[in-house]
Amino acid sequence: MIKLIVNADDFGFSHGVNHGIIDSFLYGIVNSTTMMMTMAGTEHAIQLAKKYPKLRVGIHLVLTCGKPLVDHVPSLVDNNGHFRTLSTFDPKVISLVELEREWTAQIERFINAGLKPTHLDSHHHIHTLKELNPVVKNLSRKFRLPVRRNGFNLIDGVNSFSDVSLFDFYGEGVNPDYFSKLNERFNESMTVEVMCHPAYLDNNLLHGSSYTYRRLTELEILTSVKLPNNMILM
Repeated sequence: MIKLIVNADDFGFSHGVNHGIIDSFLYGIVNSTTMMMTMAGTEHAIQLAKKYPKLRVGIHLVLTCGKPLVDHVPSLVDNNGHFRTLSTFDPKVISLVELEREWTAQIERFINAGLKPTHLDSHHHIHTLKELNPVVKNLSRKFRLPVRRNGFNLIDGVNSFSDVSLFDFYGEGVNPDYFSKLNERFNESMTVEVMCHPAYLDNNLLHGSSYTYRRLTELEILTSVKLPNNMILM
């Protein structure tokens, strides 16, 4: 039996994203999500997480979207005090001391809100970069949290919560038969995580992300798909 984790990234990005994730949990196959702690919809996501405690919620560490929670982290931000976009991001100029302060603040905001995180991952998979690995290891050990794999590959020095993490249910890979074909790719003794991004569109999402309308298609598939008999939600 394939054990399936369907993790919705970007919880907290906006109200539209939050409602899309919750509906995909209530009426579909999403059984896990990860929350951004620096965004316009973060407080809304915190309240929804408390309202639906059966939804497992981890932390979506942020370094390429929004503004930091802590002050005086010049290596992490542009001239306007915002995190650099992915297209201008250079891990080689990052101060690991500053990064650990910021990511610690993001984790602590989650915990101080009265929530218990299940795991760590990151926006744009930044946590998989080798330059940032010392911080990822420190935080995983300090908070005793597993970390999303980089595909089949473990992140050095940390525990993972799945045997593989899939990032191809995205963009052109968002197809109605995606989940029915998973059993052709993996044997029945594996725990498989599938990353997804369901959402309803709102102005924050339309103006703040390049990945927009395809999220509606994800939402439709995630709330209508029937899993094969040899696959269960973990």
